[in-house]
Amino acid sequence: MAWANSNRRASLPRNWDATVRRIKRRDGYRCTTIFEVTGRCTQPGTDVDHVIPHHRGGSDADENLALLCTWCHRAKSAREGGTAAAQKRVKTKRPTTTHPALED
Repeated sequence: MAWANSNRRASLPRNWDATVRRIKRRDGYRCTTIFEVTGRCTQPGTDVDHVIPHHRGGSDADENLALLCTWCHRAKSAREGGTAAAQKRVKTKRPTTTHPALED
């Protein structure tokens, strides 16, 4: 389980289980991801996701929560993790070099 080695569950509100039930009911128990070509994902929704994550100022309000299938949730989390890692990376300015065969 994803929560096994995580301490994030402790940061969720006490009424999280009731919130999950409410969001599942609101979203029709179906993933809310919209694909460009095929439209809305047809898989059952299993994970309640923060549209704007806590670390970017998101809240636990219903307007910031969406129901996703496991696949879409993992893909979204991977994208967000990659973006966060790229922002933390130290950018170094390297001198431009030319190929030795092209030097005068």
